Amino acid sequence: MANGPVPRTLTRAQQARRQRVVDAAMSLALDGGYEAVQMRDVAARADVAMGTVYRYFTSKDHLLAAALVHWVEQLDSRLAQLPAQGATAAQRVIDVLDRALRAMGRQPKLVGAVFTALASPDPAAIECQQQVAVLMEGIITRAIGVPQPPNLSDRARIIGHVWYSALVGWVNGWSNMSRVHDELVVATGLLLPADIFAEV
Repeated sequence: MANGPVPRTLTRAQQARRQRVVDAAMSLALDGGYEAVQMRDVAARADVAMGTVYRYFTSKDHLLAAALVHWVEQLDSRLAQLPAQGATAAQRVIDVLDRALRAMGRQPKLVGAVFTALASPDPAAIECQQQVAVLMEGIITRAIGVPQPPNLSDRARIIGHVWYSALVGWVNGWSNMSRVHDELVVATGLLLPADIFAEV
């Protein structure tokens, strides 16, 4: 049903319409999870035509994956205003990731919906997954601060992968937020040990 790719540069009015669609999808997912997000309902809640929804999003999974990108962008903005706390790089990374976990823990249905969509084979959803990975790498890199460890980008990216995979366990019900936190503590301890900074 898609009419081709969305132009890279949107007018202000187009950006506003696209954002209304994302907000509508997030609102529906917040209340009812993945199954509650139907494109017809999204269009009605956003007060746009169905064709408008499909102009910006190729599928429900693309839309929900884009909603996660928006959520992480908002998280990035909030974290930038309140710098990471902690005496070591590992502690600072855990501080910012714990803030993200607390926010997600308050919205389990929404998180379940966007993570379900993120696993979609839809190429547009995969592109959103890559955007989330880049955003998380930036959040983690900023939390690490200076001095920077060797292979900074690799270490930050792998911590982001652990964050994602541990959250998948929580979304699917075989883990809990305490375990997600513990796995991140292990990952940051292994990837950001204090002695690597002595070499810098």
